[in-house]
Amino acid sequence: MAVPVFCNSCLCEPRNPTPLFSLTSCGHVFCEICLQKGKKDECLICKTACRTLVLSKETSPDIQSLFMGVEVLCKKYSKEISQVSEFQEKHRKHLLAYHKQKIAKLEESLKKVTQQMQQIQCMKLPEKTTPLQFSSASRNPFSIPSRKQNVSSSYYLHSSRPSTSETMEAMEIDPVPSPMRKV
Repeated sequence: MAVPVFCNSCLCEPRNPTPLFSLTSCGHVFCEICLQKGKKDECLICKTACRTLVLSKETSPDIQSLFMGVEVLCKKYSKEISQVSEFQEKHRKHLLAYHKQKIAKLEESLKKVTQQMQQIQCMKLPEKTTPLQFSSASRNPFSIPSRKQNVSSSYYLHSSRPSTSETMEAMEIDPVPSPMRKV
């Protein structure tokens, strides 16, 4: 049921021949007869400065909705809200699926790298001895000399990199998956 339109001054309703009704910016409705009686750009009821808009079928839907029944508005807006909600949910699911797929790929890569590192740790390559070393006290080229040692005697004169087994012995690897990740 639509809200009845009536003049807020004389309380007349639309009839044949129908006088034009106008809505003021302050929210009052006037028939064209009462609107002509008052001062231009001033509301007859609250006496504030206002603008007027003639009500017709061409009036914007936002203004027309002020005169619709609440049940009609509820049906109209609930349908629009449902469409917006379904649209947003579809896009949320799409984004979630993308991130789940990306996480799965990263977890698989991490699993492969962890397995490779475990295999490398299990393999013990024969240690190379270097013929030209000044100090036999330290075999790790990455160790920091103590203050008592002569700094020049703590370094190797390697012509190549340290072996894989020496490097792997210096690394700590946790093969157990993080509790934050689901495996």
